[in-house]
Amino acid sequence: MTNIIFHGIWFYAISILVQLFAFNPLALAADLPKIKGEESATLTDAPNVPPPITRSHATKVTVQLEARELQQRLADGVKYTYWTFGGKVPGKFIRVRQGDLVEFHLHNHPSSKMPHNIDLHAVTGPGGGAAASFTAPGHSSVFSFRALNPGLFVYHCATAPVGMHIANGMYGLILVEPEDGLPKVDKEFYVMQSEFYTKGKYGQPGLQPFSMEKAINENPDYVVFNGSVGALLGDNALKAKTGETIRLFVGNGGPNLISSFHVIGEIFDKVYTEGGSLPNQKDVQTTLIPAGGSAIAEFKADVPGTLILVDHAIFRAFNKGALAQITVDGKDNKEIYSGKEKDEVYLPEGGNIQNITKAAPLPPVAKSKTDRVEFGSRVFKQNCMACHQEDGTGIEGAFPPLAKSDFLKSKRKSIEAVVAGLSGKLVVNGKEYNGVMPAWELSDEDVANVLTYVYSSWGNDGSVVTTDDVRSVRKSLPQKK
Repeated sequence: MTNIIFHGIWFYAISILVQLFAFNPLALAADLPKIKGEESATLTDAPNVPPPITRSHATKVTVQLEARELQQRLADGVKYTYWTFGGKVPGKFIRVRQGDLVEFHLHNHPSSKMPHNIDLHAVTGPGGGAAASFTAPGHSSVFSFRALNPGLFVYHCATAPVGMHIANGMYGLILVEPEDGLPKVDKEFYVMQSEFYTKGKYGQPGLQPFSMEKAINENPDYVVFNGSVGALLGDNALKAKTGETIRLFVGNGGPNLISSFHVIGEIFDKVYTEGGSLPNQKDVQTTLIPAGGSAIAEFKADVPGTLILVDHAIFRAFNKGALAQITVDGKDNKEIYSGKEKDEVYLPEGGNIQNITKAAPLPPVAKSKTDRVEFGSRVFKQNCMACHQEDGTGIEGAFPPLAKSDFLKSKRKSIEAVVAGLSGKLVVNGKEYNGVMPAWELSDEDVANVLTYVYSSWGNDGSVVTTDDVRSVRKSLPQKK
């Protein structure tokens, strides 16, 4: 009887081990691929990605990464003390191959005020390497691990208080390529979403400190791609051509929010959900990326134009900074997308001017035209750019241009448009528009600044609008009852 029980237990234990090892072909030490040679990892700053790995064997890969604390731009006029891996947010992109032996060197710059470490979600081992990499300022730590599982993995600092280290910018992505590599594409980009919690409101200028209260309440002032507002807009937009296949390595550093990642104007042909090694979804519109998670999204750019990357929790995009662009150049394909073919006036009954309430932080008072232009640029980007575009050209048939605009010849009309709104037919530069311009509840100072910025940009005449000008026009308008 004892022998039967013993053999039964032994058989059960063996069966469990067999299942475990069958699940992970690299789990047994005997099955680990032999290491041939060694190399230093090529690390890149976002949005760039190291080149695909072409070798067909495992090797020893040395990674050198520095933790550093430094002030950088969070938004126009706004600075923040970032804690970084590699001097920028997000941290360096790391690319290795399944089976590689990774020797990791973490350096903490002598100027740092805090100890730091690193937890790589690609690591099989306690803390993802956090305990082994705990590093005081001015010191270095070394540990190694085998890259057992293929996929796209987040890494982050895990020094207490963990949430604060992540919220200050300490996160990035490590790609463990499968042994056979990933399918070839034309372009690869590194995009990472995260939140920032500041003492001041969104757009409030100056050096902003971290707010633990807002972080605990999960109420971020900024939700951004690649570390700051506008990091992938305008001149910094990603570039592609029609016919090219694009692969996005997308991470979510959090520390709190789930990302509803979407590209306006495209459909993902393939999605590697949560960064797994195999594409398990096709023809996807929006994919969820958990905090501390990732996704790989692929699509072909079929038509030219500007594709907009957003977190489709949409107020985060247009009011907190989660906007990015991919500019696609090439020939039109009218069979896929015609563009506007007709524009007709539609006037439903009961249309009124909208009144948009915006609580804006009190701006510093401008002391010169230079100040007005600088402060006005921030107001424009926060309130006007979505419709009138970064270069002031507007959107044909919808929003009139501000660049070289004949509407601006009347300073009074310009002020009225901002403080009271517009509706109905309007002719600007010889073209007719019929829509609604909302009345923005901005301070006299903000109105003067944004209009001075507009007058000083895009070939306009450089006029200065003062707060006295705005007060005079506002007093002459019919008072609301």
